[in-house]
Amino acid sequence: MYRQLEQYIKARTEIDDQTLSNISSYFKFIKTPRNKFLLKEGEICKHYYFVNKGCIRLFSINKDGEEKTRYFHFEDAFGTALQSLINQKPAFEFMQTIEPSELLVINRDDYFHLVETVPQFGFVYRQILELAYIKSQERIYCFQSFEAIDKVRWALTNQSKWLTRLSNKMVASYLGITPQTLSRLKSKI
Repeated sequence: MYRQLEQYIKARTEIDDQTLSNISSYFKFIKTPRNKFLLKEGEICKHYYFVNKGCIRLFSINKDGEEKTRYFHFEDAFGTALQSLINQKPAFEFMQTIEPSELLVINRDDYFHLVETVPQFGFVYRQILELAYIKSQERIYCFQSFEAIDKVRWALTNQSKWLTRLSNKMVASYLGITPQTLSRLKSKI
């Protein structure tokens, strides 16, 4: 159950087996059903998750009741409501498994203990932060100028599994278009 996590870390830094085993010992394995909330808006995030199987979605609900997806975390990735986890203030979003999922969970204190005491884990954390920043910038700058058709092409090129594993409603909420527009454009491409 820790093999994927260990491979993830080994792919990003040089690390010995004893240190890797120590890191893994802080994580607990959990299985969740589809649509399990890991965090609700207004709660303070206390956990970081590594996805062995399944998918975590981060999303908010606007005043009109519309869901706006910020990100999807699939297999072999860490996922959390990072802003709430770091600053320990109430989350402005929900975190939910959208498929039956197998997750490795670590509490906030243990996670940051590893970041501070295990240089290799600190290095991996920095990579996670850098990638999160790059993805957010990419989304902001690319999607502001993209037409709906360009957004769908981007999803087909960069995130094709979204279109096969996720509902049109969820993908459309990430792309900032309606599910009907997504469906119509998918048939044209």
